[in-house]
Amino acid sequence: MARIKGAVNAKKKKNKVLKLAKGYRGARSKQYRIAKQSVMRALSTAFAGRKLKKRDMRSLWITRIGAAARLNGLSYSKMMHGLKLAEIDINRKMLADMAVNDADGFKALADIAKEKISA
Repeated sequence: MARIKGAVNAKKKKNKVLKLAKGYRGARSKQYRIAKQSVMRALSTAFAGRKLKKRDMRSLWITRIGAAARLNGLSYSKMMHGLKLAEIDINRKMLADMAVNDADGFKALADIAKEKISA
């Protein structure tokens, strides 16, 4: 039986890594061994970054809601508690969008929350 050489598959594997490392500086984009380390690190950091991005966005939404709630005479926690008591299920992303783009709508929600807290 004839011996099969691994050159084609090895070349494909290396090219795949070097393609991912395109744009890196110096040896990181030219030499396979160094490029492989850089790509592995970059991919693991990208995974963590996607999780951090979600966390940062939620934090931003909460900050915006809190600031708008303060303008309407409520704290963030009282606003959210009042909405929960009023059985208004609206997520923080939509509330933050309303706080920025639809002040009148947000004020209406804040008034509802105030009523439910005082009642």
